[in-house]
Amino acid sequence: MKSLASFLTSSVVAVWIVAISLLSMQNADPIRLKFLRYQTIQLPVGFVLAVSAGVGVVATALMQPLWGMGDTPARSIEDDIEDEFSFDE
Repeated sequence: MKSLASFLTSSVVAVWIVAISLLSMQNADPIRLKFLRYQTIQLPVGFVLAVSAGVGVVATALMQPLWGMGDTPARSIEDDIEDEFSFDE
């Protein structure tokens, strides 16, 4: 089950990388990001997308311990079968 999860994660990351590369090839014009009064220098769209995706991945990885996603132990198939066929009453 863990190999399926890592395969799906790798597939999603690969699709995002392909999408970013296609978008950056089609939109090679530099853009300028503006937020309130601040603005950046002109950067290519692909670079902005890649940096944004990287920051999102790192932020999610840092937030997972705070959300408690890694604290619960995984149940095995044997535990599920044992629970299903136990006749303790």
